[in-house]
Amino acid sequence: KIEVLHLPEVCSPKSKKGDLLNAHYDGFLASDGSKFYCSRTQNEGHPKWFVLGVGQVIKGLDIAMMDMCPGEKRKVTIPPSLAYGQQGYAQGKIPPNATLIFEIELYAVNKGPRSVEAFNQIDKDNDKKLSELEISQYLKEEFARDGKKRHPSVHDEILADIFKKNDHDGDGFISAKEYNVYQHDEL
Repeated sequence: KIEVLHLPEVCSPKSKKGDLLNAHYDGFLASDGSKFYCSRTQNEGHPKWFVLGVGQVIKGLDIAMMDMCPGEKRKVTIPPSLAYGQQGYAQGKIPPNATLIFEIELYAVNKGPRSVEAFNQIDKDNDKKLSELEISQYLKEEFARDGKKRHPSVHDEILADIFKKNDHDGDGFISAKEYNVYQHDEL
């Protein structure tokens, strides 16, 4: 169930699969209303960055955050089948078969890092693979574009995380195939 709590007058761009989103969200157990997660108290209070629709968040959030615009707030109710299911998530204090409620505030919708356009834009030397330097430069440009102040360590953490998750063969480059989780044919 998706309830829109606030919709800005200008609602553009709308989020879609593969977009890079920046959001704060609080998670509650539907059974007793207790809070099990708050992004404002994690990660020094920085909003979360994640790619929509690729499983970086639970399936229910991937679905609930489609077609959202920057500044929009939603309250979503997620059944266990789209959250942590029968096993629950002990580390997150979520019992088995728990229905979850999230209050979400979306700050930014960026063209996702998985589009063909983005790959070609990052691949400055057109060798069909992305070096650490190319991705580092891309991150600097993205950060400058959104104008938010960030600690320099955030850049290094994101860069390291990108390579950890995408450089499957460990050769220090992200090939078009490794980069391309959506299996576009254009590359």
